[in-house]
Amino acid sequence: MGKWLNAPDTLRFEVRGRVAYITFNRPEKRNAQSARCLRELNDALREADDLRSVHCVVLQGAGKDFCSGADISEGIEPGADGRRPYDPADYRGRTAFEDDVWHTRYGSNLRLDIFRMHKPVIAKVQGNCLAVGTDIAFNCDMVIAADDARIGFPAARSLGSPANHMWLYLMGPQWAKRLLLTGDVLRGRDAAALGLVMESYPPAELDAAVAVLADRIALGDPALLAAHKRVVNMGLELMGWETLQRFAAENDARAHLAEAPRAFFDLVKAEGVKTALQRRDAPYGHDEVQLRAARDNPETPQ
Repeated sequence: MGKWLNAPDTLRFEVRGRVAYITFNRPEKRNAQSARCLRELNDALREADDLRSVHCVVLQGAGKDFCSGADISEGIEPGADGRRPYDPADYRGRTAFEDDVWHTRYGSNLRLDIFRMHKPVIAKVQGNCLAVGTDIAFNCDMVIAADDARIGFPAARSLGSPANHMWLYLMGPQWAKRLLLTGDVLRGRDAAALGLVMESYPPAELDAAVAVLADRIALGDPALLAAHKRVVNMGLELMGWETLQRFAAENDARAHLAEAPRAFFDLVKAEGVKTALQRRDAPYGHDEVQLRAARDNPETPQ
């Protein structure tokens, strides 16, 4: 297919005019991300960044969701015969803290390449954008969501802390804590009101709105676009972004030492992922945060 990307299994890559569309293509899994997905995403981003014809990138999900989170049903992918093509004992596991940090930072760096690449990236978010889905979306330069999209980090209740962290920069400390301490989610409309995403649109208008913005950005000279992106990113780095990302990955590994992740995965092994998720989330009941202005205006579509 290209210099960096060849016959990907988990995504589609298409160039329309001057815009590259990278589409997570696991709708049957609600675009949950495995290690293979992240590696193929990284290859697709490098392909788009290297292609002279591409000026802007849109990252999106096939089907109903942008990304429902990590595919916790998958470990390291086995070979075609169902067995691993190597001895796992020869490699780092996740039992030791330092090994867990190594794995977590590796995955984090794959996602951080979205932020670090030279060309602008727009995340088009529909349906669920949860957990690692937010790690991916918030590394994009702009996030455009459907009004009814569900955006949050429910995994904070049982699995760890975000290994990439843009929550503080996008919405400030109080709302960042409000969402991470509960694992609650926002609808796209409210996420836009709080600055977590840039804009939201009715679902039927989302594709067109993103295409118009991407095509407009793509009118620019790629060298100028890169200069504009990089100066804003440098401002974030001067505010501690680089240090915070490094700490966030280590902090996620530290969070894995809590009792809740161990109990969660014990339940997964005993009764399956679906049951484990249901038991984790049941005490929280309704998990959508609705802003007071929306609550006070019942005519506001949700």
